[in-house]
Amino acid sequence: MIKIVEVGPRDGLQNETATVPVDAKVAFVNALSDTGVSEIEVSAFVSSKMVPQLRDAGTVFKNIRRKKGIIYSALVPNIKGFDRAVDADVEKISVFTAASETFNQKNINTTVDGSLDRFQPVVKRAVKQGLPVRGYISTAFWCPFEGKINPEAVVVLTQRLMDMGINEVSISDTIGKATPEEVKKLMDVLLAKVPVENIAVHFHDTYGRGIANVLQSVSYGIRVVDASAGGLGGCPFAPGATGNVATEAVAQALIRASETVNVSVKGIINARRCLDPYLQKHDPALPAPESLACSTCEFFNNKKCCGKKISS
Repeated sequence: MIKIVEVGPRDGLQNETATVPVDAKVAFVNALSDTGVSEIEVSAFVSSKMVPQLRDAGTVFKNIRRKKGIIYSALVPNIKGFDRAVDADVEKISVFTAASETFNQKNINTTVDGSLDRFQPVVKRAVKQGLPVRGYISTAFWCPFEGKINPEAVVVLTQRLMDMGINEVSISDTIGKATPEEVKKLMDVLLAKVPVENIAVHFHDTYGRGIANVLQSVSYGIRVVDASAGGLGGCPFAPGATGNVATEAVAQALIRASETVNVSVKGIINARRCLDPYLQKHDPALPAPESLACSTCEFFNNKKCCGKKISS
């Protein structure tokens, strides 16, 4: 089964300038909890000056309705953020670096080595407390400042993260420029040295290749895919980075590729609509939920679905 990590509440909202109130964020997460996603990245415990949209992370975590079987995670950059995350009962933490030296400098004002030094104490504390840790590698394919990234640099960085005790590494196409062929080249060298079960993928859809890149990754045996409801998202520190690949589109594509995906497309679309009054970005051209789901049951799951064809 493919596990979907829903990153909309964090990566989807972090670059939005419109104020989204706590109640709306809580409603969004609660609605996502009923869709079948495996994990929800609820927020980030970062500087409110750098990412003001997520200043209410602790309040959001304390007000969401948690559902058994779903992991509620957060991005945590440092020990101060880690303490706040623990206080909010975060169930999994994520740390981040980039394969590009320039992107690290622009994003967090340090080198690649400096970024690892900065969050190593966070990982150590998390492991000691029994919390699973994810590591994001941004700009794994292309950097907006340096251009194309050498796949070997990503392999080395992935190994360094795993040596720290990080048990899941999300390979991220931060500016959405990767092609399926570039995904193939990276996976060929990465998975020769790193177990596939430790790898997740995170694609943006800037050039319309997000779905193709997801399918290419899944063909290598990767079973954890990040996505954002409605394609929300973008990195505030990466020029040209638009939205993440849409969760509903990922679910559709995977089921059409005969993969098992326990996610309700209708539920994802309805969850995204919780934010419409604040973001005003709902696309009226988006297919109605009933045109996406099976005509009898709304879950795309090989074991639960009645087997009728998707109508669009």
